Amino acid sequence: MEAISFLLDFILHVDKHIQAFVLAYGAWVYALLFIIVFVETGVVVMPFLPGDSLLFIVGALCGVGMMEFVPACTVLLLAAILGDQCNYMIGRYFGPKVFQWENSRWFNRRAFDQAHAFYERYGGITIVLARFMPFIRTFAPFVAGVAAMDRRKFSAFNVFGALVWVLGICSAGYFFGNLPWVQANLEKIIWGLILVPGLIAIFGAWRGSRNAAVPGNAL
Repeated sequence: MEAISFLLDFILHVDKHIQAFVLAYGAWVYALLFIIVFVETGVVVMPFLPGDSLLFIVGALCGVGMMEFVPACTVLLLAAILGDQCNYMIGRYFGPKVFQWENSRWFNRRAFDQAHAFYERYGGITIVLARFMPFIRTFAPFVAGVAAMDRRKFSAFNVFGALVWVLGICSAGYFFGNLPWVQANLEKIIWGLILVPGLIAIFGAWRGSRNAAVPGNAL
């Protein structure tokens, strides 16, 4: 319970925790940032670590000189790219072994073919948009690997998505994160960065399941 309580407090007050880490350990904060983002995007069982809010706070701290913007963004970019690539490789390697293909009662050839066709057709935009959606951000590259999305196509959109995500949100934090109104409502903004994309993802999944249930709408 203590670990869960600390994790929840870290997510909701990531600004205070990162500031305290910088004051205590200085440049080691870049290693911490790499670990958090890599684990959140690269380990399929860790989707609850802070992502969007962390990038925003990092940008804001760079804006007041507590961190350097270019090194911070470089570290976060590397973590985001390598994390998604790792998650994709995990899905690509373990997917067939878990399902054991046609010999397993858990394997559904039609479902696999649909997933593969979806990722071949929409996988690029899915990987990019998933960057901005908590939980979906962690599972999308794994599913892309399981669905055997083309490796080069995945890698290209992985890099592009990471650039848009990291530079976009860090820049927003850098330019707007230290405004008085933002500072006064920072906890609400963090909640918004967590809940709003999540609700959009849930609504999209619900719409998708309804459309799939209608004859003629399946892939």
